[in-house]
Amino acid sequence: MSDFFVSSTALRCVLFDLATIVFVKKKTLYRSNVRFLYIRGMEEMRLYDKEGNRLYLTPEERKQFLEHVKKERIKYRTFAETLTYTGCRISEALEITPSRINIDQEEIVLRSLKKRKDDVFRSVPVPPELINTLVLAFDLRSKQKSKKNVASQPLWSWNRKHAYEIIKKLMINAGIPEGKHRMPKGLRHAFGINAIIKKVPESTLQKWMGHSDTKTTAIYTNVVGPEEKVLARRTWE
Repeated sequence: MSDFFVSSTALRCVLFDLATIVFVKKKTLYRSNVRFLYIRGMEEMRLYDKEGNRLYLTPEERKQFLEHVKKERIKYRTFAETLTYTGCRISEALEITPSRINIDQEEIVLRSLKKRKDDVFRSVPVPPELINTLVLAFDLRSKQKSKKNVASQPLWSWNRKHAYEIIKKLMINAGIPEGKHRMPKGLRHAFGINAIIKKVPESTLQKWMGHSDTKTTAIYTNVVGPEEKVLARRTWE
């Protein structure tokens, strides 16, 4: 009887060890898959698609877009200008509340969505003209001082799909040529390229864009065409 007890106990220990090994292997495999997807996502970050079509707005198109949106409805204008001047993702812009706009510091605080943690924020300096427009359009000073919960309500109460369509329509109305660059992410890429052309350090750009890895930010140093020529001219001076 005692032999049976010992053998059954040993068997339970072996089974426990096997279960532990399987769990550890599954956990390791899960982490490996996450890492693989993360690296794969970084590799897919590019300024051109597989056919060589650019995915960003040129400096001229960016300027053309900004000039046009000044004629649009104030909510459309402020949303478009916020995307253009912060380089943020649509989902990040839709989270902006009055409390996340530092009026005196002239900066907008964004929650970085593509992070493992939900409490990672970054601040991006923006032109004073944008701050003034936001203050007037959304009565920011009053809302920030209010004791009610209005300071924590999003400025734009749209869903992501609707916001995406708004920007697409604004680009069409602005005369941006048809192509894969004529989409909201084209503004984000344009922000990164413009920063590199204006000699913004990569570490600063990484912070502004909310990149976890410097390799992602580095894609904006690989500009070609007219944007590359702007950088090349500096070596000729």
